[in-house]
Amino acid sequence: MLYSKKNKYHNQKIVLNGIQFDSKKEAARYQELVLLQRAGEISDLRRQVKFVLIPRFGDERAVVYYADFCYTEGGANIVEDVKSAATKKDKAYILKRKLLKYLFRNIVFREID
Repeated sequence: MLYSKKNKYHNQKIVLNGIQFDSKKEAARYQELVLLQRAGEISDLRRQVKFVLIPRFGDERAVVYYADFCYTEGGANIVEDVKSAATKKDKAYILKRKLLKYLFRNIVFREID
């Protein structure tokens, strides 16, 4: 079953086989990754993985980053995000991406257009 709803970046949320995605591109990339996993090219595919960038302290909320996809490829831990041109320019996203890459140096970060 497939249906959609628009969000602030004008992309459409998609529900595909009971799984909600933030965009059509993200849903398409998930389908590609599922095929790669079935073929044995990648393993341990996970969606919407939470990374705590700054833990909660005092009355301040934690700062978190949700990766679209995480998986293992050739022994490397991959974090992948599907982003539009508008999202790539968002200052909060840029800062969180930089913090993620700094704090989790054991990962390979990929941004998919």
